Amino acid sequence: MRPKNIRGIFFSFLHCLALLHFRAAAIENPPAGVHAASDGKCLVYVGTYTGPKSKGIFVFQMDERTGALTPLGLAGEARNPTFLDINPQHKLLFAINEIGRFEGKPAGAVTAFSINPATGMLAQLNQRSSIGSGPCHVLVDAADRNVLVANYGSGSVTVLPVGTDGHLGNETAFIQDTGKSINPSRQEGPHAHCMVLDAANRFAFACDLGLDKVLIYRFDSEHGTLTPNDPPFVALKPGSGPRHMAFHPNGHEAYVISELKSTVTRFIYDAKRGVLTEEQTIPTLPNDFKGRNYPAEIAVHPSGKFLYGSNRGHDSIAIFAIDSTTGALTTIGYEPTHGKTPRNFAIDPSGEYLLAANQDSNNLVVFRIDPATGRLKYAGEFDVPAPACVKFFTWQ
Repeated sequence: MRPKNIRGIFFSFLHCLALLHFRAAAIENPPAGVHAASDGKCLVYVGTYTGPKSKGIFVFQMDERTGALTPLGLAGEARNPTFLDINPQHKLLFAINEIGRFEGKPAGAVTAFSINPATGMLAQLNQRSSIGSGPCHVLVDAADRNVLVANYGSGSVTVLPVGTDGHLGNETAFIQDTGKSINPSRQEGPHAHCMVLDAANRFAFACDLGLDKVLIYRFDSEHGTLTPNDPPFVALKPGSGPRHMAFHPNGHEAYVISELKSTVTRFIYDAKRGVLTEEQTIPTLPNDFKGRNYPAEIAVHPSGKFLYGSNRGHDSIAIFAIDSTTGALTTIGYEPTHGKTPRNFAIDPSGEYLLAANQDSNNLVVFRIDPATGRLKYAGEFDVPAPACVKFFTWQ
């Protein structure tokens, strides 16, 4: 063999080693035993669709200085824990179980777990029915007293109380939506897709994809009740399919990403009355994209300067600037997610990193956020089977 070929093989070997170091080992079959988390104080939990390669929720240790993730393995077993929320003060994690039947009835479930910060592992506390079918979103209220659940399949919303021991109680509120909109295959009935609370914990908002509405409720945290507001909803353009919603840190603006029309709508929020007023609608896609696309997640940067939305189909994160004076949105660009179907993403508490969960390519991708421009820079990726949700857990 000629020397130049030997040298080429040597450098190829080094390149492979670098790639192996850069991309974490797959965690479908994590090593036996519990891995202790490092001295860092940030864990990343990933909800998944379960199957042959996943049995529940995975956890990573995050180095907040570098954004590096260390896989700690399977944190807790659960069936289709596709969306999560965390109560950091009481070290609790809540997961919806996107299943067809629970306790013999056509309903999904919600599972409560306690978090062991030293290891990242989860211990199941109990489960309760979501009452409706096909739950897809769960939210802990600001008083840590309740979890609010959106049931996509039945188009309903539920409130479950959280006991002082972290266990979930029986529902204190259940509201069944009614109606339909113009898309015969996706809007034949109501499809509640998320629950969001305002900063004061006084008003709850349910994006209903099937009705083209954001339903608005007065929320009583002490009693866990929902009462339709006046007005009881804000309507989006027919066929929009509102999916998820996020508030600006200033509390005066809100944004809704619509799955069926690939748009983001900006609203002015009247916090005293719980009223949303539409101000602007902007596409999540470049003008030259011709394929199918279904936006999923939306989030505002902690600085309030940037807005992000995920595109499933275009497989990108859309990046928008938020004008500090007018609030108007301007498109900055689109960052490929280095995978397929970014169902969910999350921004870390420091605002330095964005983690995208690519459901159909089985990978979690880390991006560094440029604080001046809001643009994203690829920083690494990790194997996770069918990831559907990313949540950060930090503690003092």
